This record gives sequence, structure tokens and C-alpha cells, in this order.
Amino acid sequence: MAKIQQTFVCQSCGAVYNRWRGRCEACNGWNTIVEETGASGPQAGPVATRPGRARGRVFSLEGLTGEAREAPRVPSGIGELDRVTGGGFVRGSVILLGGDPGIGKSTLLMQATAAMARTGERVVYISGEEAVGQVRLRAERLGLSGMPVELAAETNVEDIVETLSQGRPPALAIIDSIQTMWTETVESAPGTVTQVRGSAQSLIRFAKTTGTAVILVGHVTKDGQIAGPRVVEHMVDAVASFEGDQGHHFRILRAVKNRFGPTDEIGVFEMTDGGLKEVPNPSALFLAGRDHAAPGTAVFAGIEGTRPLLVEIQALVAPSSLGMPRRAVVGWDPNRLSMVLAVLEAHGGIRLGSHDVYLNVAGGLRITEPAADLAVAAALVSSLSGAALPPETVYFGEIGLSGAVRPVAQGPARLKEALKLGFARAVMPQARGETGDGALATEALRHIADLVAGIASGAPRKGRSNRNRDHYEEA
Repeated sequence: MAKIQQTFVCQSCGAVYNRWRGRCEACNGWNTIVEETGASGPQAGPVATRPGRARGRVFSLEGLTGEAREAPRVPSGIGELDRVTGGGFVRGSVILLGGDPGIGKSTLLMQATAAMARTGERVVYISGEEAVGQVRLRAERLGLSGMPVELAAETNVEDIVETLSQGRPPALAIIDSIQTMWTETVESAPGTVTQVRGSAQSLIRFAKTTGTAVILVGHVTKDGQIAGPRVVEHMVDAVASFEGDQGHHFRILRAVKNRFGPTDEIGVFEMTDGGLKEVPNPSALFLAGRDHAAPGTAVFAGIEGTRPLLVEIQALVAPSSLGMPRRAVVGWDPNRLSMVLAVLEAHGGIRLGSHDVYLNVAGGLRITEPAADLAVAAALVSSLSGAALPPETVYFGEIGLSGAVRPVAQGPARLKEALKLGFARAVMPQARGETGDGALATEALRHIADLVAGIASGAPRKGRSNRNRDHYEEA
């Protein structure tokens, strides 16, 4: 006979303990361990020799050779969403979508369901947080009230699976959100790790058996991570993050994991009064309104997934009156900034130990690739010396600890994007076999000292930046 077993589970990482603790040893989270109750059977003896357990069946094994076919996909009708998913929703796949509250997740999913329903596909939207009337009001604001989308407000997973199984299987089912779902097979409150795992497993089983693409909406924690156990991210086929800043009008859909497409792919949307609008040329959006004559700004030619993207790097270097100068970074890795500052002091002759350094990626975009090192260094030297960089020049390249400028991948794609937007010159590392487009002049750098010398030759000797210029010349 099964007995009741009390366990304590961390609601952040899913670690299990036999007693309550104030801090989780797995993720170092405080006050995240909650008591959960579940039924457990006898555990004595090996699994194969337990009384009443049936023997497993023998299945056939196959080799690597054979016919491999592309997974069937259903286009969503939104180009940027299809780009992130790899060409559309794969039938039977499960996608976990996370994002900050109010960022526009429900708006994006409502537009996607309406676009698919317009093509004749059956689409179901299950809301666990809002009533049907609230979902209808959102659809009315977006001008989608006439679309044949099936709505429901339900949180019981068994009822949802039974309802979706009636009639023709849906092409797409939205579950908003997975933290509000609960299953009768688990004796825990909704939102706990056990309930989230059990509910997700039931919905994944339904998707695999019926061929319905399921999107699970997940909440995020204060540090931007999807709430719940990390095991849910391993269970699903794709994980996407919807990013953006409330102070900016654009949103970025980023693929973190995708079993049927590329990872680190992004889709760019613009938030308007009529909903989310696709941005086919995000480089022009991120570079709009930049000050060409301001020191401390550099244009970085980056790659996000398979898409080349130009973005403005802004730096401000100012004398500090503090014993420990400030280092503030928005949109880039702070540890990477510390490394670039150390290389500039050690190998570039730039003294920044008595200056506050502020770095910002314009538009709120978050950059992760190390190819931005050269653009960041150029912006820092430009701000310190007061010399404005040439407005028609782009920068990209990785900086090593020795001061060497290292090559980066997909150089021709970066140059092609820069040429398309009207740039005439690129400062980049020396790369073998990558000459780019002949219409774009390139300057190949070997060492960070070459970059500093090139910017110093155009630095002003008079004006508002005289104080920084003195420190720059002394270095």
C-alpha cells in the first residue's frame, strides 16, 4: 500500500530535500524550498524483481544510415516568428515561451493564432490567468475579434487534454500559462515544481500523440530566467525568450533552444497601438537618430543567429572623485568590459583607473558575442580622447588578453550588411580568405595599439574634452 511521503522541493531549480532548509544548496536561492506531499510505493529491491511489475518489451534498434526527412511544419503567418522557430511550427512540438510581465507575450500569441486561423487551421487558446472576456477585449483592441480562434479559461490539465482531443486535432494550442495549470495525479498546489512538471508532461504527451504544436507560456523570475524547474526546459523542444524594455518600442524574440532549427536566432518586432509589427530591417531601427558627431559612439557589425545586425555602442568616460570608480554596463557583459579596460591599460597605454566608465547598447539590445570587443574599445577611446569616430565606419573584432585583435566568424556577412546601409569603411581584424565586398574599404588591425593610434590622430586638442585629453596624452 502506498504511503504518504513528505518532501521539500526548491521552486527555483527543482532540487529535493528530506527536510526544510532556508537556502537551496543547488541554486543558492533563499526561501525557495516548499514542502510538497506525494504518494510513494515500496522502494525495496531492484526494479525488475519487484512483485507485480511486468517485464518490458524488446524493441528493434536501427543504424545511422537511412532516409532522413525534414519535419513537417505549419507556418504561423508571422515572418519573424517563423524565422525564430526555423520556418514554422513543427507538428507535435512543444515550445516554452518566457518573458517579463506586460512585455507582449499574449499579444504576440494572439496575433499568431489569428494568422493561423485565417488559413483554415484549428487553433485553440487556453487561458489560465484571464477570463474569456479579457481575451476577447485584447483581440478587439488588435482588430482580430472576427478570427475563428477557439477560446477557453481552464486550468485542469485533464479537462484541457480531453477537450482538445474532441474532433479534429488543433494545429496549434496555446497554454497561458504553465504555472497556473494543475493535474489530478499530483497532490500539490498549482505553481509548485511538481505540478509544473506533471502538467507539462501531460501536455507534451498529448502533443506527441496528436501532432498538435503546443506553446507553453512561462513566467520569469527577477533575474530574467524562466520560473520553475530547469527540467521543463529539457522536456520541451524549443525555448524562446521575449525580451524588451518598457522604455523602448521594440521587442526581440530570441531562440535559446531549438531542436528543429537554429539557436540564438532573433526576431524583431515593434510595439504599436495596433499590436506587434514585424521589423524586416532591424539595423535601420537601431541606428535611427544616432549623433554622428558625438565622441564615444561606435557602430558594431554583429551577428544574431543567422542575421547580420548593426547597432550603436555608446560609451562615456568621465573623471571620478570616488576611490573606486563606477563601471556601469547596459546590454553587454560587465566582465567583458572589465577585460577590455584592462587590455587598454596594459597594451594600449590608456589610463582609466581614475575614470567612471558607462557603456550602453543603444536601443536596449543585449549583445553576447565577443566580436563587439573592438567596437567597445573604439567607443571608450573615443570618449576619453574626445575624438568622434568616422560616422561611415563599422567595427567588429575580438580582443585577446595580449592585445591582439582576433578574427571572428561571418565577416563577409557583416560587411555586406554595412554596405547595404550606406557604410563605406570597416575596421576589422585580419582574416584569411575574407576580403568582403570590394565596394567597402577595410582596415585590418593586428593589435589594440593600432586602434588607439588611429583614434589619437584625430583627437581634438581644444574644446570641452580637454580634461580627458590631458589624461589621454599622459598615457
